[in-house]
Amino acid sequence: MVIEKKLLDLFQEQIRNEFESAYKYLGMAAYFESTPYKGFAKWMRKQASEEMEHAMKFFDYVNDRGNHVELFPLISMPTHYTSPLEVFRETLEHEQQVTHLIHEMYRVALEIQDFAAQVLLQWYIIEQVEEEKQAQDILSQIETTGDSIAALMKIDSKVGKRKD
Repeated sequence: MVIEKKLLDLFQEQIRNEFESAYKYLGMAAYFESTPYKGFAKWMRKQASEEMEHAMKFFDYVNDRGNHVELFPLISMPTHYTSPLEVFRETLEHEQQVTHLIHEMYRVALEIQDFAAQVLLQWYIIEQVEEEKQAQDILSQIETTGDSIAALMKIDSKVGKRKD
């Protein structure tokens, strides 16, 4: 039942990565809180909360498999950005990096034939499709606004109504 060390090390690192993702999104929320874009701030807060849930899902899985969770230090995250466009470009890039990490864990789970881990990681793979799509959709909308503050405010309002 214990996770093979190669995969366990990746899971331990991913717990930190998920907490850092939450921290990153809180930094982005802090930026938006200092702007008129309160909808984007709300979206980032929800995103941070979701990343915490993802971290805890890995945390629980590692424990449930009879392993001991190691918690690593988090790095500091920026809270200053130049625009919503910059933030959502970084958001998409970040989610693409997370997807890469999840795929690497899945590759290792396949290699060592850890079937339970494969099932867990399939959930994350599907989740990452959704994460990237959300980030890409918002980024695409922002990119179409050009210099229109009114259009950007409309997107901000719509994004702020996120329910999940």
